[in-house]
Amino acid sequence: MPINYDQLMNYPIPEVRQTLRWQDVALYNFSIGLGQDPMDEQQLDFVYESRLKVMPSMPVVLASPGFWARNADTGLVWQQILHGEQGLILHKPLPTEGELIGRSRITGIVDRGEGKGALMYSEREILDGKTGERLATTTSTSFLRGNGGFGGPSGPVKQPHPEPQRAPDITLDMTTRPEQALVYRLNADLNPLHIDPEVAKQAGFPRPILHGLCTFGTVCHALLRAMCGYDTTKFGAMDLRFSSPVFPGETIRTEIWQEEGGAAFRARVVERDKQVISNGRFRFAA
Repeated sequence: MPINYDQLMNYPIPEVRQTLRWQDVALYNFSIGLGQDPMDEQQLDFVYESRLKVMPSMPVVLASPGFWARNADTGLVWQQILHGEQGLILHKPLPTEGELIGRSRITGIVDRGEGKGALMYSEREILDGKTGERLATTTSTSFLRGNGGFGGPSGPVKQPHPEPQRAPDITLDMTTRPEQALVYRLNADLNPLHIDPEVAKQAGFPRPILHGLCTFGTVCHALLRAMCGYDTTKFGAMDLRFSSPVFPGETIRTEIWQEEGGAAFRARVVERDKQVISNGRFRFAA
């Protein structure tokens, strides 16, 4: 069935309640690369339960409704959906334990025309389950390759953050582990593309790829280290575009340009000299 614009804009994405445990926090932090050096005291803060901190990027896996776009009544060709952009805004310090509520909604759909696909914008608010306070907002852009030409609006289209035309002020390398995708999927992203060699081959890859949101977390780690000195209270927001996948074991080089109130950034894999993240924007907490 084709997209029904009004129906999809008002699609009832289920509200999710999650009981967050410190083990969930430590697992997430470990799954995006924290703790590779067991003598690094700053990184131990993110995997050691006696002084645990939450990585600013963790909201992308909290109180998630899962892959609801696979439901037949959405009209989406889910096999041809690509994750194009991801962002997050932190409103309050994130807890290491507690009850969370996730409320998701579609905020816009742009029809690029027959054979050109469509863009779907969505967001999820993560709330404290006891107080109702808003802790974080995540935003996402999905490229619907199989759903263009349904007669919907042709705009507006979100404009990317510009990349400076000069050498970066800071360059930071983060090495991913060969088995990292196997660990990251335990955050509840069980897409077989990231573990099954045959599925990866069918998708056109020589081997399973790293989750895009794991790359997101790795780049967040680089920003937290370079811009905030691992002080999570200084981290306000980040958003970026996905350019190309990463293979587990590759080195992600984040290039950062300092700006008023934050920074612009991009990332590439060193081994293939391939850009994997573009048009990144980081903002300090207000």
